Amino acid sequence: MTIQTECQLTFTIPIPRSAHQLAERFCQYQANLPKAEQVYLNTLAVYAVNYYLQCLGFETDWPHSDSWNPMMQTFLNVADLAVKNCGKLECRPMLPEADMVYIPEEVWEERIGYIAVQLDDALQEATLLGFRATVSTQKCPVAELRSLDELPEYLSHFQQVQPVQEQVNLSQWLHNIFETGWETVAAIFTPPQSELAFSPRSLSSIATTVLEIPVNGVKRGKCIDLERDGQIEPLAVFVGITPSSSSKMDITVEVCPLGGQPYLPPDLQLMVLDERGKPVLQADAGNSESMEFQFSGELGESFSFKVVLGDASITENFLI
Repeated sequence: MTIQTECQLTFTIPIPRSAHQLAERFCQYQANLPKAEQVYLNTLAVYAVNYYLQCLGFETDWPHSDSWNPMMQTFLNVADLAVKNCGKLECRPMLPEADMVYIPEEVWEERIGYIAVQLDDALQEATLLGFRATVSTQKCPVAELRSLDELPEYLSHFQQVQPVQEQVNLSQWLHNIFETGWETVAAIFTPPQSELAFSPRSLSSIATTVLEIPVNGVKRGKCIDLERDGQIEPLAVFVGITPSSSSKMDITVEVCPLGGQPYLPPDLQLMVLDERGKPVLQADAGNSESMEFQFSGELGESFSFKVVLGDASITENFLI
């Protein structure tokens, strides 16, 4: 049902049993009640937006969205919906009494918009209240949402101007061609002469292991900063490539602490994603000094890695 008020268009639909069954199925993967409730509400919100967009004639791809993946549901507060040839919309659930929509910081990137979905107390109806193009705060007032009647034209713009996802070309590394920001391993751990010995890039206890360069291969690294609770966690990520045949490459992905820290943050997560963005490798740091994945790929294949710490994350995309 569509409701046109004086200044805002909303869209209300009944939530069928099939949507609840899907939400219940996803909840079975969760170990605690608060997380299960979060996944349940997120699933209903995505269902409502998926239904609405299909009514408008947009082609969606929910099964290839993070919100369909139990692993991503477990480690992230995610309610995304992939819209083909456009990008990802984030579908955020709200309870009836709420006048603000909560948008976690971990979904502030890689989204083309955010839709507020108000669920009734019985979880039998969902009302799409409006959308935002971008966010910079976790709480967004409903009064600041754009009307749904602007959404089709807004999405059509992304169909015409599809952003190109930047990829690091690993094969070029074997020919000494490197993208900006990817430094030698030694440069990551060796501070400039002007810096003091306690520089954030001072040599750590695991540097010796990371400094090992694969025979006939190349390894490069990048410094990243993840912020949590106002504190910066300096990290280094490393990617290595070594030919194993004329068309196959051995790949390593590593992450280790900087700033003189002996261990990674215990809840740090490292994921390797396939070309569809689906996690194929994932690990928690625990009390480890570093994390490393090793795998193989064919020339022309794509993959990504994602480093997650609380609500903060960073993703890098690669072409073998």
